[in-house]
Amino acid sequence: MSVLAVAHLALVAAYAGFQWTVRVVVYPQMAGVGEGFAAYERAHQQRISRVVGPLFAGQGVTTVWLLVLVVRGSAPALPVLAGAVCLAVVLATTWLGAVPQHRVLDRGWDDQAHRRLLRVDSTRVAAATAGLVAAVWLALA
Repeated sequence: MSVLAVAHLALVAAYAGFQWTVRVVVYPQMAGVGEGFAAYERAHQQRISRVVGPLFAGQGVTTVWLLVLVVRGSAPALPVLAGAVCLAVVLATTWLGAVPQHRVLDRGWDDQAHRRLLRVDSTRVAAATAGLVAAVWLALA
């Protein structure tokens, strides 16, 4: 269990750090791109997928594995369930909130879409941070 908890913690921490970087650095600087924004946005989507895809996949695998252990009674339920909820919030806000805004931005700069993206991303940052707290809790349990 401890190796799994540490692997899960590493993945969750990497994602939380990634999400904070996107929220504090990447998304705010989009407003300054200017001409050529649509091409910039498409390149951003392509490159960012290479980072976030494996982090989502890794967290998904460790979360499912941990949930199986909870069902078997060999993992503490509360931190695992809290982490699973946080991951579900991140995934839902990504697919239902961020992806649609990126599709709008894919056509060119749109102030409103960017503001909506920042709001959605604030939710992801909060969920990723809470997920990190749950993963630390699990690792210490």
